[in-house]
Amino acid sequence: MIRFILARLAWGIPVLWLVATATFVLMHLVPGGPFDQEKPLPPEIRANVDAKYHLDQPVMMQYLFYLKDLLHGDLGPSYKYLGRNVNDIIRDTFPVSMQLGLWAVLISVIVGVGAGIVAAARPRSWADHAGMFLATAGISLPSFVVGTFLIMVFSYRLHFFPAALWEGWRYGMLPAVTLAMLPAAYIARLTRSSMLEVLHKDFIRTVRAKGFGERQVLLKHALKNSITPVVSFLGPLTATLVTGSFVVEFIFSIPGMGRYFITAVTNRDYPLIMGVTLVYAVLIVLANIVVDLIYTWIDPRMRVGGN
Repeated sequence: MIRFILARLAWGIPVLWLVATATFVLMHLVPGGPFDQEKPLPPEIRANVDAKYHLDQPVMMQYLFYLKDLLHGDLGPSYKYLGRNVNDIIRDTFPVSMQLGLWAVLISVIVGVGAGIVAAARPRSWADHAGMFLATAGISLPSFVVGTFLIMVFSYRLHFFPAALWEGWRYGMLPAVTLAMLPAAYIARLTRSSMLEVLHKDFIRTVRAKGFGERQVLLKHALKNSITPVVSFLGPLTATLVTGSFVVEFIFSIPGMGRYFITAVTNRDYPLIMGVTLVYAVLIVLANIVVDLIYTWIDPRMRVGGN
């Protein structure tokens, strides 16, 4: 198992290099530069700015400079947040986005898997129709609508939770639920469809014939054999939620990493774009490794050294 993890981590290195290279190339293919939207600078000052950030060098030299700094763990200075390094911005904002994202993952898994089990256990019943209706609504409604609705109900009318800021666990409930609505809906539909397929397998009939209760049939046998699509979905989902959502962070005034990523793109802040993209890529690689480990726990046939 340790060799498997080390091998996957080793494969992650060229993946991260490809992500960094592709992002760098795409940024420089787009017309314009990071300071083109600013007030026109005198030629002398513009030359000094370009020299400071190596923008006066050929693109290949800029790429080599960036790789050199990246190998030393330096993501470079931000072009728009003067005096701040990209490492510092990510260090300050990533813990907030990670906490919010993990809460959202937990909520989406509990709600989505639970709703999918209930719907699959009673197909074409009122519980099935109600659960799938709510799942469709969760997929269709945008985050800013869900967030605004939750603020109106639970903050302004019921006064259960604060409407904004990030000063404790109570401040994270509404944004976490808002962020979890969409993935919970997808997980519910995945769980339902996968469980319905498994419940018609011969081994489920055998388990029921042996006299096992319906709850044990559903949770111990059917769920374990139908959870694989959900686990596959959780890998990229976790990376996406942990890196933050600009819409949710904007609505609830959360100082996370999502808003920095959007402003970096609009401002052509090359180092910040590269830094956030690499964080996302690292999370994808790690999440996929965790997913593979969960696979081996769910299905022993998939363990290393098997078929």
